[in-house]
Amino acid sequence: MTATSSHYRFLWIGLGFFSLALGVIGIPLPLLPTTPFVILAAYFFAKGSPRYHRWLQYHKWFGPMVREWEDHGAINPRAKLMATVMIAIAISFPLFVYNERVPDGAKIATVILATTGWLYVITRPNGPQDR
Repeated sequence: MTATSSHYRFLWIGLGFFSLALGVIGIPLPLLPTTPFVILAAYFFAKGSPRYHRWLQYHKWFGPMVREWEDHGAINPRAKLMATVMIAIAISFPLFVYNERVPDGAKIATVILATTGWLYVITRPNGPQDR
């Protein structure tokens, strides 16, 4: 392994832990989606550390979603439902709760971005039976 590839390895691992941290933070916060950040962390770990990648694949909570994604490009229906609920909560704040304080452009951007993310998540297969 060269010095350059060693630096990239640390970059991939660092990005993996950063993405995983965002995913963990997203568990209680409706503004951050957990599943995409955990899947992204698995991608980064696969590039930088087989050990961390394997750890995430077999993690008690995150492992099943990572394996479903890597094996089938799938997101299970429960995660889709949670994403739908969290997105609805997230867009309700700028649209309804803080309506007077949020500029119209920010409201439109929020709806467009949230809808795009939601459509991507719900159009993924549910698992191997959907293929």
